[in-house]
Amino acid sequence: MPIESRIQAALQKYVSEGQVAGVATLIWRGGAVRTDCVGWRDVEARLPIEPDTIFRIASMTKPITSVAALMLVEEGRLPLSDPVARYAPEFAHTRVLRAPEGPLDETDPLERPITVEDLLTHRSGLTYADFHRGPIAHAYREALGGDIDSEVAPDEWIARLAKLPLIGQPGSGMYYGRSTDLLGLLIARIEGASLGAVLQRRIFDPLRMNDTGFFVPPAKRDRRAAAYGFDEEGRLTRRSTWGGVVVAERPESMAYESGGAGLWSTISDYLTFARLFVNSGEVDGVRLLRADTIATMMSNRLTETQRAKAGWLGRKPFAAGRGFGLGVAVILEPDPADLMRRGGRGTVGWPGAYGGWWQADPNDGTVMIFLAHNMVDTPQMAKGIGLGVWAALESFQTLASHSDLS
Repeated sequence: MPIESRIQAALQKYVSEGQVAGVATLIWRGGAVRTDCVGWRDVEARLPIEPDTIFRIASMTKPITSVAALMLVEEGRLPLSDPVARYAPEFAHTRVLRAPEGPLDETDPLERPITVEDLLTHRSGLTYADFHRGPIAHAYREALGGDIDSEVAPDEWIARLAKLPLIGQPGSGMYYGRSTDLLGLLIARIEGASLGAVLQRRIFDPLRMNDTGFFVPPAKRDRRAAAYGFDEEGRLTRRSTWGGVVVAERPESMAYESGGAGLWSTISDYLTFARLFVNSGEVDGVRLLRADTIATMMSNRLTETQRAKAGWLGRKPFAAGRGFGLGVAVILEPDPADLMRRGGRGTVGWPGAYGGWWQADPNDGTVMIFLAHNMVDTPQMAKGIGLGVWAALESFQTLASHSDLS
């Protein structure tokens, strides 16, 4: 069987076993592209995954917001060393928990301000509620609303976040969390427009990413992948809630936009964006970042101590062989046995909570993308429920690395 057909067969296995509703994958190398779509965007209506299916890409939003921030850095409007409080005075008096799971009133003052670079590298001390069991988890949920769509307006959201204590001193470690959401709202403040409008003008329109945004217009909604997850027996089911929040249509009037997790996109749109990282910041004659800026973005910024300390949900993704640049993970020591270290030295990428993943390898100019809608709660993951999507991703990676597109 040709290796290209083996990709289809491998993905179909996970769909047939009910481990994922549907998957779209893409390999781009040397200008040649292969796309494979397997399974269903709507199981009940028997609507298949297609190349133009629109997925919510979750944390794959973060690199896009980071590129927009670096465009402002290039213009001298958002220096990396600037304190966040320059743009959000609400953070002038933020405090730090003495213990991440400790009482909210046991805090210390900042040893140094949070900087713009801290937001881009997740060294700010901000976090996600789902990563904690102590009082800080409830405080985050109560103050900030939904992880992606929140009814809290941007200025109020910033003010509420600033009143919450950090879980670590800025720069003391990598604390993956709300940093990119805050970064996105700072971009909006500086530009005097919504984050969505800024991304549209600066990135989506120039690159012709016509199906990417925080809101899916009614005319395109039949192309969206529906929300699928698992019941407590591990059976695939359509989700009405995720993370305790009702899966509902985002109101068009909602002001808050999550620069960390809120975008919808297609596999072809994300390819266009990812090609920035194999062509020094330019795609099809459109330059978004200078070559030196994107080289800095793709270089590890974490110390060994920060890499060793970084971890969440029982994982230590940067303990060995992997670093983090300005908004993207960076492979420092390739390891074919590691799902997140397959690729040449300097390969960058970042996954999304719903099973999405991408990487761009500047060594051979290869981009690989994997999109799915696999909405699994943290407690379910701890029980091993819904992890088949990562097995599907690993199969795709293995076969894609040997696929000849010539």
